[in-house]
Amino acid sequence: MPPVEMVGTNGIELAVYEAGSGPAVVLLHGFPGLAYTWRHQIPALVDAGYRVIVPDLRGYGLSDAPDDVEDYDIADLTGDVAGMLDSLDVDEAVFVGHDWGGLLAWQMALFHEERTTGVVSFNTPHIPHWGLWLHNDLVAPVLGDQDDFTADPGRDPIAQMREVYRPGMYVLMFQDGDTADTAMNSDPEGTLRGALRKDLGTPESWDQMPAELKNMEYYGQPAPAQFPGQDVLSAEELDFYVSQYARTGFTPAINWYRNISRNWQAGLEVDQMVRVPSLMISAENDVVLRPSMTDGMDALVPDLEKHVIADTWHWTPEERPVEANRIVLDWLDRTFPR
Repeated sequence: MPPVEMVGTNGIELAVYEAGSGPAVVLLHGFPGLAYTWRHQIPALVDAGYRVIVPDLRGYGLSDAPDDVEDYDIADLTGDVAGMLDSLDVDEAVFVGHDWGGLLAWQMALFHEERTTGVVSFNTPHIPHWGLWLHNDLVAPVLGDQDDFTADPGRDPIAQMREVYRPGMYVLMFQDGDTADTAMNSDPEGTLRGALRKDLGTPESWDQMPAELKNMEYYGQPAPAQFPGQDVLSAEELDFYVSQYARTGFTPAINWYRNISRNWQAGLEVDQMVRVPSLMISAENDVVLRPSMTDGMDALVPDLEKHVIADTWHWTPEERPVEANRIVLDWLDRTFPR
């Protein structure tokens, strides 16, 4: 990783890792990630002639973590990124996100289009009005023959999720008290090993799994005696993640989820069309952010290119860095020739 610098933005300080020169590319990690998520992408982008800017986002890693839940809404999160660009004297950038970072990258295009040259999203499709977890590809396996549910972008998505999923569904569990926080904070290594896994099956096989898996009851559970699938991280990489979350805990990161209703409300009058060049990179075997969920996305993202990386689960930048880097660099070169 490049040296870290504390950068003042939007009333807090973010830990920012920066390297290279040229057009700016900002890398936005997901949950439970860190700037370190992008360790394989940074040198490839620098070697290709880009200025690479990689923050630990609000509540993560070495960055500030405000106490109030409301300090993690989308206005704050996008404001942090825009303010970071101001502090670094950058007018605009391509935003590359994974998981929650993908959600944030799409929101930058909606709330700060003038700062957004383009968007690259790993795994996370653009679904308007925070309807990601209400997509029919996720809802249908849960409801089965009772599936007469239709998501309504005009209703609070958390309220709708309560109509579909059991209370242990991870997004709902994060809304309801601190049971998940307590369990996860008591065992950072088990939480991270349980989350950062691969080779766990396919979307089709997942739909035949027990109800707790279809309901996405992933976090806040005791670590199993034997983890399924394979580790994404080496022992050394896992140690780095654990060292960061052992210090910060998971609560600040979970607070991002606790603002979904507020974010939905804030975006009701915001046009959901993404008007910048965009690249969507899906993972063939991601059982939550499924490639099929990008079908029809070009209606909201007219300048869209899509790729699917084969035999890959959820942690695409870390699982398949060579293929991920190749796709991103090729798209950047063709879309923004220099």
